[in-house]
Amino acid sequence: MPDTPPRRRLMPTCHEVHQLTMQGLDRELGWVQRLRVRSHLTICDACTRFAGQMRLMRAAMRHLGRDDGAAGPRRDG
Repeated sequence: MPDTPPRRRLMPTCHEVHQLTMQGLDRELGWVQRLRVRSHLTICDACTRFAGQMRLMRAAMRHLGRDDGAAGPRRDG
């Protein structure tokens, strides 16, 4: 049947996991997306490290934002 859309694979590629990881930092992923990412992360060390690095970077940026706002403007001189 040429009119039926292709079926999405359950196991995403590394590229898809990278995209979903970045999207998951900005919004909540649906349960199917979360399942697909988690299933891939169980077998892919590189993507597991990438996801951890992105979480760490997001946490560091939030921490920097709090530190900058709490200290007020810097004045040298």
